[in-house]
Amino acid sequence: MFYYLTNFSEQFALFNVFRYLSFRTGGAIMTALLIAFIVGPRLIRWMRRKQGKGQPIRQDGPQSHIISKAGTPTMGGVLILLSLTIATLLWARLDNPYVWIVMGVTLTYGALGFWDDYLKVTKQTASGVVGSMKLVIQFGVALLAGALCVTTLGASPEAAPGIETSVAVPFVPLHFFQSWFGAGAIGVPIGLLMIPFASIVIVGASNTVNLTDGLDGLATVPVMIAAGTYGVIVYLVGRIDYATYLGLPYVPGVGELAIICGAIIGAGLGFLWFNAPPAAIFMGDTGSLALGGAIGAIAVAAKHEIVLAIVGGLFVLEGLSVMIQIASFKLTGKRVFRMAPIHHHFEQLGWKESTIVIRFWIIAVILALIGLSTLKLR
Repeated sequence: MFYYLTNFSEQFALFNVFRYLSFRTGGAIMTALLIAFIVGPRLIRWMRRKQGKGQPIRQDGPQSHIISKAGTPTMGGVLILLSLTIATLLWARLDNPYVWIVMGVTLTYGALGFWDDYLKVTKQTASGVVGSMKLVIQFGVALLAGALCVTTLGASPEAAPGIETSVAVPFVPLHFFQSWFGAGAIGVPIGLLMIPFASIVIVGASNTVNLTDGLDGLATVPVMIAAGTYGVIVYLVGRIDYATYLGLPYVPGVGELAIICGAIIGAGLGFLWFNAPPAAIFMGDTGSLALGGAIGAIAVAAKHEIVLAIVGGLFVLEGLSVMIQIASFKLTGKRVFRMAPIHHHFEQLGWKESTIVIRFWIIAVILALIGLSTLKLR
């Protein structure tokens, strides 16, 4: 919204500052943070009154974990989504289709997570929406988002032909693909398979972030780190000069997603203020499904889907630990980990919660730096 003040820049030269993406991204960070600080205390008090016993806690975990988390209200993702949405609407260009695609995924997944949290709280059970139904809704939304990203990029006259249905591979130079698939190739062309591939990226990101959200601050900071990393990526691939210099796929208009990345950082910081141990509120599926979906959709829009497996490697690790645990138990009757996801395994080994969280944050930073290195090492 503020961007359109540039229409009056001839009368008020100061309004020119709203043309700059970097300025508006900073504005989105501060706006989301401020909203979270203002709304947070009121929302937490209201949640405590309404939820009573709070979020049901898994009874198979460490006893200290069960005692310390019991009674804490959930659905704190509402605070994140409120801050994120308002900041985005204020600072982003609302004529940019990528903004609406990503926000559509974010808010739809947030609504699904809210429904799931609501059922858990009202029924006081650890199971909410039926898993199969949840996946159907997630894939339906993700397929639509993937199709919109493909058609939006394909309709851009500035984009290289075929870029919308190609998958860029990190650490591999563009000239390699161009020698195999022709001039202008930016990766491996997979045709219409791009749409289901994009949906897998979005759904996978959403659910692995959801699995990571098991300790205070464990998911929030890695999500902010991933958002900051992708904020840099979308800014670079959205500018033809930087994209050409670095040998990256140029995606016209995608730079505007830096605003959403900034809003995620601001909203995450504001939420973390109340979620820091001991947490006053949990984000619940309302926040984790939405934030994971947002990061996945941004990766798809920026044509950096595979890089997400590096930048979000912590989330991948959490998801893999669950799949390995299930597969091992079904095939052999034995468990690989004491408890899955893997952060609970370390709890069972006697690690303190703060130790696990901080060490996982460090891993997230390292993986983000490796992900950023893919921009140059090709």
